[in-house]
Amino acid sequence: MAVATKKIKEKEAKIPNAKPEKLSFGFLSQQRIWSRFVVILGVITYIWYTAKDGKETPLAKQKDVVQRRGQVFECDSNYLTEVKQFANCEPKKCGRYISDKIVTTNEVEVLLKIAKRGFALGSSDRGVSILDLHSGALSFGEQLVNIHSFVESKNILNPADLAVYKIVKAKIQHAIAETFQIGINQLQIAHPTFFSRVTNLDPKTVHNEYWHVHVDEDVNKSFHYTSVLYLADYGREFAGGRLTFLDTQKTNVTLEPRKGRVVMFTSGRENTHHVERVASGTRYAMTVSFSCDVKKAIKDPVTPK
Repeated sequence: MAVATKKIKEKEAKIPNAKPEKLSFGFLSQQRIWSRFVVILGVITYIWYTAKDGKETPLAKQKDVVQRRGQVFECDSNYLTEVKQFANCEPKKCGRYISDKIVTTNEVEVLLKIAKRGFALGSSDRGVSILDLHSGALSFGEQLVNIHSFVESKNILNPADLAVYKIVKAKIQHAIAETFQIGINQLQIAHPTFFSRVTNLDPKTVHNEYWHVHVDEDVNKSFHYTSVLYLADYGREFAGGRLTFLDTQKTNVTLEPRKGRVVMFTSGRENTHHVERVASGTRYAMTVSFSCDVKKAIKDPVTPK
């Protein structure tokens, strides 16, 4: 990972009338052999970074209210090679930024209600559950099913909720374009974009161990810019679950989730990271992925007719 000196500047339920349709959700079900290698490498990297009496530098605490704060540094060479293929996609600077002022309190509450209504229809028994309104993927027991196969799914999203969902995505899209000085029309909402619900339940397989060190671009090639909107408060609604960037052998940069906080970062090795395992409570968040490849663009979800 290419890192230069950084400067801080001031993210099983029983369902009646439904026969779940199994789905495949790329980053959870494909390339099993490769994923095992990534997990092993992640464990080794995690031990390397955490077994050296290293220190943590907070990017932001939960109690902080941040207009905008970030770190800039050199881009990973492989990441640059990738994004340079697309016009107006290369960032003027690589880095990571947070803001507590992009999304309103009301918008956060609407999104949280959408997530909770979806997860009420079914959730994973392995600690981490996902709800993808675009593909319809929903964690259900040990598998992913199509949420639209449930009659009750019509209650998850109404036109007003969908409008808020689109507005929030657009706000984050504009923030990323402005922050990294790239063309907004080049940024495409990409797969996977989803809600997540994480608890302290033990996973049943290594593929559901979300806390391993990884690079977003390596996990899914559609990632060029990553964003996460937090829908719950660290230290109040859950313990653990902080986002940690691995910067040097001695220093990690940590971010404590705050409801309404958005973190956005370039998706290359310059932002190698992991999520701490949740110790208690429930951590809700929404991940929004962006690609500069128009072929990776996904359509907005629709409300049931």
